[in-house]
Amino acid sequence: MKDLAYLNKFFYKYRWRLVPGILFVIISNIFGVLPAQVIRIAFDLVTENIGVYQLFDGFNRQTVIYDIFGSSLLLFGILVLVLALLRGLFLFFMRQTIILMSRHIEYDLKNEIYAHYQLLSLAFYRRHNTGDLMNRVTEDVSRVRMYLGPGIMYTINTIVLFVLVIYAMLTVNVRLAVFSVLPLPILAVIIFYVNTVIEYRSEKIQQRLSSLSSFVQENFSGIRVIKSYVRESFVREKFAAESEDYKTQSMAMAKVQAMFFPSMLLLIGLSNVITMYIGGVEVMKGNITPGNIAEFIVYL
Repeated sequence: MKDLAYLNKFFYKYRWRLVPGILFVIISNIFGVLPAQVIRIAFDLVTENIGVYQLFDGFNRQTVIYDIFGSSLLLFGILVLVLALLRGLFLFFMRQTIILMSRHIEYDLKNEIYAHYQLLSLAFYRRHNTGDLMNRVTEDVSRVRMYLGPGIMYTINTIVLFVLVIYAMLTVNVRLAVFSVLPLPILAVIIFYVNTVIEYRSEKIQQRLSSLSSFVQENFSGIRVIKSYVRESFVREKFAAESEDYKTQSMAMAKVQAMFFPSMLLLIGLSNVITMYIGGVEVMKGNITPGNIAEFIVYL
């Protein structure tokens, strides 16, 4: 984080993109939480009035009740759709501010690095591979952009969504809220572990990519010498070995990510099962309505 503090000057420079972006994140999440409450009302409307509909079985009034039900549910459906469209609109604005900001910073950072390269001594260039220096400007800056754009955007989004959802859950039923989020600490531990592994693997991938870039650049630069001494097959084998190392590190990263996402889905599924069971008990006690269970599942 101490190294990343260098980037704070860019946040200040593009603050008029960052600040609206944060506001758009908050607004989009508000529109993301509201549909759960609309679904709860619609669900309760049906469960509470289905008995009235069945009571008028064989009477003309049943058709009137059916029409009212249909119109009400259609209205709720349209409302959910409108809220989803509004959320999508603000998500678009969010990306147009924060992600574009990261692109501008990427541009500035590349120019800064290139300007710095021009001030360095010849001794520096003798000590470092050209491919490694190229990788700093391309791949490494791209990784920094991921922190500046998606990294910040998804972090703020997660925090805001967490606060809104947990608050909404607690206002409905504290016991159900506590049981619903029980698997989340386990998920947090898994994320922490996976993040540590990914950080290690990512560094290895960056090193292999840098080595591969250096190898390709040096061989293209000296292609006349390689052809003159008929060393094409040797260079091919060496390139294949470098590529194999890069592939090995990339595959190791992919395996870690492949384990992470199913684990996450399993724990979220477990939260849903707990919500339905505890929610059912709370409904029988009369503490909540069936619509609240549907609401909680949407929150999760």
